[in-house]
Amino acid sequence: MTIKVFGHMAPDTDSTGAPLIWAWYLSEIKGTPAEAKLLGEPNTEAAFVLERWSLDKPEIIADVAAGDKVVIVDTNNPAELPAGIGGADILEIIDHHKLVGGLETSGPINITVRPVACTVTIMHDLMGDAAAKMPENIKGAMLSCILSDTLEFRSPTTTDTDKALAQSLATDLGVDISAYSAEMFAAKSDVSAFSDAELIRMDSKKYEVGGTNFRVSVLETTAPEIPLGRKASLIASMPEVAKEDGVDEVLLFVVDIIKEEATLLVPNDTVKAVAEKSFGATVSGDSVVLPGIMSRKKQIIPNLAL
Repeated sequence: MTIKVFGHMAPDTDSTGAPLIWAWYLSEIKGTPAEAKLLGEPNTEAAFVLERWSLDKPEIIADVAAGDKVVIVDTNNPAELPAGIGGADILEIIDHHKLVGGLETSGPINITVRPVACTVTIMHDLMGDAAAKMPENIKGAMLSCILSDTLEFRSPTTTDTDKALAQSLATDLGVDISAYSAEMFAAKSDVSAFSDAELIRMDSKKYEVGGTNFRVSVLETTAPEIPLGRKASLIASMPEVAKEDGVDEVLLFVVDIIKEEATLLVPNDTVKAVAEKSFGATVSGDSVVLPGIMSRKKQIIPNLAL
């Protein structure tokens, strides 16, 4: 049976590239048939990366069947995985997020969770000497994932290991990191074709704080004026998105990659309280700027309070 390798729903560059990289490793190095899958349409940056490195977009799947052999990458959260994941035969988890709990496996498995900025940094280490056999497009995917997750090393999640690997890959590929990152971030910032609801869900995770369920959404961009120019309509769309997704509130952070700050949209008193208690902000109006806030994983989620 071919192993299905996939990341989280609302796939970003890491959850698009990491399955391709690990499926290559399992198939070509370990001799175990594997295919990358996606749990949704990749975002604009991930789509750019696929085209740039001539990688076929993985098949998008809605669920997994009982007994399917799967490897989970870039998440360990059941809320970000297919409804049928409990019946699948989970073989391995490779991740860089905190342990959430809730996944049950049919037997012992390999689990690798490390405090680095990007899943593929872990994969490179796990490959050992076989990493030298990666073809150019797999190396390109790996470089792209690291630059995306570290925001070109601006994110506080960045480690020396992530940075050294990215620089080594860029040298091998003859890629200028700054120029290539600018291309990636421009692709990520091109969100004009998306509806408000699609923007809210594009890069988001569910999280519970004090009995209140939030959809915590992040838009990383070099052109914050584009989503912020739609602030009124985004705020107006939040209640319906929350209702459809089974959460109480939406938290939408527009991260300015260049200025290294986030703007949180503030539609109501609940979100105002979150901004004030979580980030020590003073809120007046329907948004608040949070200097230095770049990472959902390290700075937003751990600090949320109500």
